[in-house]
Amino acid sequence: MKAGAKRSPRTAKADGEQDVLAKIAEMPEADRVLAEQIHRIVRSVAPDLAPKTWYGMPAYARAGGKVVCFFQSAQKFKTRYATLGFSDLADLDEGTMWPTTYALTQLTPESEARIAELVAKAAG
Repeated sequence: MKAGAKRSPRTAKADGEQDVLAKIAEMPEADRVLAEQIHRIVRSVAPDLAPKTWYGMPAYARAGGKVVCFFQSAQKFKTRYATLGFSDLADLDEGTMWPTTYALTQLTPESEARIAELVAKAAG
């Protein structure tokens, strides 16, 4: 295979999964726990979204590589809390205003259910 040739979608998805898991493993414990839970939820409710790293953080994209949702570590961005964000490609439009980023400090069964609902809707 020529250097620089495109990878098959299956290979790209497997490589993306490995890249995301490696980035999650590097995180401090508090962020890592949240990122692992988000990863599990996204992979469960939106298996068509491909994991990839985006600005060095876990993200999940539609075919073609366009990011739909992403996790941001509190430690990396020196913020008080980690966040789960959605790009403008997420199908979350609701009226004239809706949230696109959510602060995360811990995940409860209720917040996991809400995240699953948002991710499923965002993925379309």
